[in-house]
Amino acid sequence: MVTEQAEVRDLQEGNYLMMDDTPCRITSYSTAKPGKHGSAKARIEGRGVFDDRKRSLSQPVDAKIRVPIIERKQGQIVNRENGTVAQVMDLETYETFTMELPEDLGVENGDEIEYLEYEDQRKVVG
Repeated sequence: MVTEQAEVRDLQEGNYLMMDDTPCRITSYSTAKPGKHGSAKARIEGRGVFDDRKRSLSQPVDAKIRVPIIERKQGQIVNRENGTVAQVMDLETYETFTMELPEDLGVENGDEIEYLEYEDQRKVVG
């Protein structure tokens, strides 16, 4: 996995982190004050980037956590096979691959798209 480490206190809404070995985007971040015998805790809620499942996590703010390195790339649609599947060519490496497109995305052959990539997972954004 392509990840780096960060402290929980350095995270904020909109950042990415690993929850249950899945890259997630933080949707809510809150902290509780330290108690008499403990350290401050952070409660983090997020949504999976590729599976859109809601997850939550509670950790001390000084704990280390894995942060995925998700790349934002540009591609061009080479061939639209059916309503939701298309062949896309990466505009940097000229690699061609098949990926699913959202149903409401109004693109045709030759249009450029922006997508996220983490390991072998890809998702169209915007």
